[in-house]
Amino acid sequence: MAQQHLDPPTDPTAGLVSGDALADYLRAQATEFLRSLRQHRETGGASNGSEESVDAARALRRSARRISGSLHTFRPLLEPDWSEGMRPELAWLSGTLAREHAYAARLERLLGALNRLSGSSSLPAQTPSAVGNRSAGAEPGTPGPRTQPAGNLTVGAAKAGALLDRQLTLARTRAHSAALQALGSSRFHAVADSVAVLASEVPLTPAATTTDLRPLAAAAQDRLTDAIAALPLVTAGHPYNAEALVHGLSADTAPQPQDAPWHQVRLLLRLHRYAREVLYGEECPTDVRLLAAGQALNRHRDAAEAASAAASAARTPRIAPATAYALGVLHADQRHEVEAARFAFQQAWQMEAVRTP
Repeated sequence: MAQQHLDPPTDPTAGLVSGDALADYLRAQATEFLRSLRQHRETGGASNGSEESVDAARALRRSARRISGSLHTFRPLLEPDWSEGMRPELAWLSGTLAREHAYAARLERLLGALNRLSGSSSLPAQTPSAVGNRSAGAEPGTPGPRTQPAGNLTVGAAKAGALLDRQLTLARTRAHSAALQALGSSRFHAVADSVAVLASEVPLTPAATTTDLRPLAAAAQDRLTDAIAALPLVTAGHPYNAEALVHGLSADTAPQPQDAPWHQVRLLLRLHRYAREVLYGEECPTDVRLLAAGQALNRHRDAAEAASAAASAARTPRIAPATAYALGVLHADQRHEVEAARFAFQQAWQMEAVRTP
């Protein structure tokens, strides 16, 4: 597909889009970060949290990602020592805050899949606080071809569900404790102080106010396009990827190598979206192709992580054969979801890119 950049003749940013636009964007995101932090504290963020607290934490992560991503894309226009020191700290914060919710969403996904595959309603129920919505597009992808569950799947499904519940609930509890420790640490307070300064003063280079942002945004788009062109689309096009299944159930606990380039595309797509937001500001047009592609990649990430969790549980010593069988079927089911998400991404990316009228 031919590359399309953000500078059509009728583009409202056809004139110079200088560092002032970047400064405005970073100040707005820093203000949102501080507002979300205040809301998180006011709504009892130290407990497992109300819905308002969960929303505040999600908004906090969202603004941290946007600041970090923009510092990466437009780093030539920012004071290097400050930006290079700030980016990893924001990434640390966002990742730490995301883990607890990720484990809860993963458990919900896996128990739901076990119920669907076995036709059982006797699997462990989650408490309301353990269930939450993940990022946009976190719902399971369109199912790919699956084998019909054998009769003895029901025998092991309940024990498999109980094992997953124990493992992922423990991981979630630890992640919750780690998040609380992080929010009370001197490291976090240093990050919050830096963001507070950013809300009023953006450390641009002297040349930033006369430098056009669009070439840097176009470079981010080129990196995305190149990464998509390098995706293993032939392998992903198969309805059932046996190589991924065999690797997932082997004794090797390394991440599935086929997934890595897709995860990288997801990150690059996010950076491209943020660059568009910087260029267009509040008038940034909605690109349906980017939205659909992002949702497919989120589903891909969620299914891949769920498959890995099922494979990890299947390696638990001394589990019953029926339990191991149920976890194997669950792993295969989630790898099918991975394939379905890859196909959905291909379909989305073939859509015509939105052009600004």
